[in-house]
Amino acid sequence: MTVSIRPAEISDLEVVADLLIQDAEQRYAGNQRLWPLDANAHQKTRSTLKRAMQDDHPPFRQQWLLAEDGGDIVGVSHTILLPVPPIYAGEFGPPGLIMEDCFALENAPAETRTALIKAAEADLIAAGAQILLASSVPGGALETTYTSQGYEPLTLYFAKVGLAKDESFDGVRKATEKDIPAIVASSADHRRILHTINAFWKPHAEADARFGNWMTRSLTLTDRDMFVSETEGVFEGYAISQPATPLHFPTPHDISRIGIIDDFYHADFEDPDMLAGAGHSARAMLQAAEAAREARGDTTVLVICPAAWPSKGALLRSAGYENAITWFIKR
Repeated sequence: MTVSIRPAEISDLEVVADLLIQDAEQRYAGNQRLWPLDANAHQKTRSTLKRAMQDDHPPFRQQWLLAEDGGDIVGVSHTILLPVPPIYAGEFGPPGLIMEDCFALENAPAETRTALIKAAEADLIAAGAQILLASSVPGGALETTYTSQGYEPLTLYFAKVGLAKDESFDGVRKATEKDIPAIVASSADHRRILHTINAFWKPHAEADARFGNWMTRSLTLTDRDMFVSETEGVFEGYAISQPATPLHFPTPHDISRIGIIDDFYHADFEDPDMLAGAGHSARAMLQAAEAAREARGDTTVLVICPAAWPSKGALLRSAGYENAITWFIKR
């Protein structure tokens, strides 16, 4: 019997929540320290789903699709229209993202995952997406399916469990308002390299002003730490260490002790193909940023790295990081 796909409705709330819990339990079994389950995972998942399904004015569009086989629900996919960060041009509108919590039961028909992905793509395209992205843990059941459907790695989310302790790191200090112009200039270099790596990251015409405004505001936010790196008075890079968000962690997981180093650029990996000076200065700044999360009680940190930036990836691996999540883009 052919698997059929339909949108989830509020009446499906319990079965969708149960599938998402089973999906999260599989990630937890694979790495308990990276994917801890929330103490109230079932209640949290049900309430989050209910709120999202009943929201008449959601902050972004999201959808759950269900796979059925002979009347039984055997799988689920979760998609969103991903808001474009204001420093990027976003000429093609919000990309469609198939989220990490796309799951099929072990006894589901073999074609279930492919059917869910194809239906998710069609749903996103109908909603206006011109670019399709998808998320999967490395070695996960969906990774092979994505690559077989024309997806290729776009962004890697490196993770480290067990963080550096707070101490003094050579050439690294907390950022101040006086550093904003240098941070913006460094960010412009970062954006230029990103755009060279993949046209997906085309900067917005007003990126510098927008980023500068955001950095000025970030200095006032109490949940994060901002660092800069200098050698003999020469500005070399910046890093922002902050709490993780639900974008990368499905609802059943506990992210209360997980941080993310999102804006992270250093001249040591300016050449995407070759790390300069073994990356000592960049590693010191990275360690300062992760130590700041450790001092706030975090045990784990994610760092974002484009898949086509091997020098940055080499730096992260040398500092004890491993790829934990891959975002793919459809060719």
